[in-house]
Amino acid sequence: MRTEESKPGSTYISQIPKGYFEAKEDIHAPLVKPERSWRATVTLAEIGFYAAWFGPIQVLLGLQAAFIAPSDKELVLSLVTGFGAFVSMVSNPFFGALSDHTTSRYGRRAPWVLGGTLIGVFGLVFLAASWSVWAMVFSWALVQAGVNAAFAALSATLNDRIVVERRGEMSGWMAAGQNLGALAGTGVAVAARGIVLGYVACITLLCVSVIPYLWRSRDRYLSHRDESYRMTKFISRFWISPLNYPDFFWAWFVRLMVLTPFGIITLYLLYYLMDVVRHPNPQYGVLILSGIFTGLTVVISVMAGLISDYQGKRKPLIIVSGILMAVSALILAFFHSWEAALVSSIFLGVGHGCFIPVHFALTTQVLPPSDDTGRDLGIFNTAAALPQVLSPILAMPILALVSNHDTGYSILFGVCAAWFVLGAVAILKVKSVK
Repeated sequence: MRTEESKPGSTYISQIPKGYFEAKEDIHAPLVKPERSWRATVTLAEIGFYAAWFGPIQVLLGLQAAFIAPSDKELVLSLVTGFGAFVSMVSNPFFGALSDHTTSRYGRRAPWVLGGTLIGVFGLVFLAASWSVWAMVFSWALVQAGVNAAFAALSATLNDRIVVERRGEMSGWMAAGQNLGALAGTGVAVAARGIVLGYVACITLLCVSVIPYLWRSRDRYLSHRDESYRMTKFISRFWISPLNYPDFFWAWFVRLMVLTPFGIITLYLLYYLMDVVRHPNPQYGVLILSGIFTGLTVVISVMAGLISDYQGKRKPLIIVSGILMAVSALILAFFHSWEAALVSSIFLGVGHGCFIPVHFALTTQVLPPSDDTGRDLGIFNTAAALPQVLSPILAMPILALVSNHDTGYSILFGVCAAWFVLGAVAILKVKSVK
């Protein structure tokens, strides 16, 4: 039993309970190394979040759009994913900031992981029953809002708990979970052999993956909340000046630049296999490519995170990752065959696996000096959500204006290759991290 003395203008937790769910440590407790059990539950939760995103993105939404509007499937898919990405971009920093100032006996992050997961489940249920374009738009937006709330809160636990010297390692495990989740979501969506059953499978995977983390989250609690923290102050704090924090801005910019072409490739892969490669079973083609890509990403993520921790250098690995992903895009642009797509997935997997954990570890080192980690990482994560908005906006004019599918995708993926390189090289603008 622990009692906090009353402080003017504050609310406070008078008792720290000892059950499984309740927080055990104050947010200002010393940072620690990642414990195996905690690392495992965080990784598993990441699997659930990404399964809920990528099962629909890579398979189910595309099939649903093709069923509702066969002649305009690209336009419908772009509308649904674009609006959902906008919701993701707004909700991630918003809910991350709310978690920063949550005083709860269960911790300041865990309640948002639970609530966001439940909202995501409802959104997936509505998607399964959506057979019009606007119903799909609404339901997918709900999924994005809920899962992003949970994801933003969970991401902030890295800065809440883990020492800087081990963040590359922990980022690697989180990236591994994310990519395993993307593969698992794609796998269950394909294996379900039906759109509705695919959504049911994604719901099940999301719930099963998040429960262990909630059971033993070891979340840290915020014992005092500033009562003067009003909505106007809350909104104003979402602006982080690039002039005052240039390294944070450039880290954000690099993520935006690299993940935009990555988003284009993953979003249109199903249609690329349909219309350019002319694969006899494009859904299974996506699953096979995702399996290769994800397997490599998982292995490389952990290795790259450990290497960057050992060397104390992040930027060289980020530049190499951009070049590897550019090679992947060029292969898709100029070699329209199934064999070439397999080789492309190898380069994409290695490059992506190197980029995600190393760049995230770098970002945790350039955050503004405050206790608003959820807000800051939420703003950082808009650089992952914004590409989902930009991807269809940038891709559709090329695919619409060029009537020949082969030529259209060659131009599109050629642009992606240039974008990968330019984005990765921009990391040199970050000065405070090697």
